[in-house]
Amino acid sequence: MDLDNAPDPARHDALRLAVIDIERHVSRGGWDAPTAVFALVRTAEALAQTPELAGQLPADALALAQTDPNHLTSIEQEGLPASADLEQLLAQLAWPESVHGAAVVVERIVVPPEAAEAADEMSIEELMAHPQRQDVRIAAGVLRTGESWCALRSRAHDSDDNVGGAPDAVPGLVEALTATLA
Repeated sequence: MDLDNAPDPARHDALRLAVIDIERHVSRGGWDAPTAVFALVRTAEALAQTPELAGQLPADALALAQTDPNHLTSIEQEGLPASADLEQLLAQLAWPESVHGAAVVVERIVVPPEAAEAADEMSIEELMAHPQRQDVRIAAGVLRTGESWCALRSRAHDSDDNVGGAPDAVPGLVEALTATLA
């Protein structure tokens, strides 16, 4: 077994913290935002390769990078390829080996199971007007080594202390994001 790819609590914690930070960053821009994609790199390695990066990072990130080799820095990607949907966008992405992981932030409408079953027959307007509709922001991140984390925030409970999370909260998204690192 490749020890670098064995499950590692320190890498998992670094990813969890990075995804939470990314979700909070995007949340400051408000709701109804476009999909955002981020490269994740180990901060210490990025600083070793590009020392001038130190001038762009917050002091706490620099301090953490000195003590935690797993600390991650997120780099928001601009100029994403045109795509009809999230699946098509992710299918077009590939990362160089210098990128240790990737993250994506999307917003989705969630309706109760009975409404979801009828969603194919409902118009967008009907789904948007559904009385039990919930708007949810999902931030998902994965590492090449297999760790994943998803952070979820609902518009109805829009505060940093109401963000839930789990490694596999949105398994299809985790799988699609992992495929971008292959």
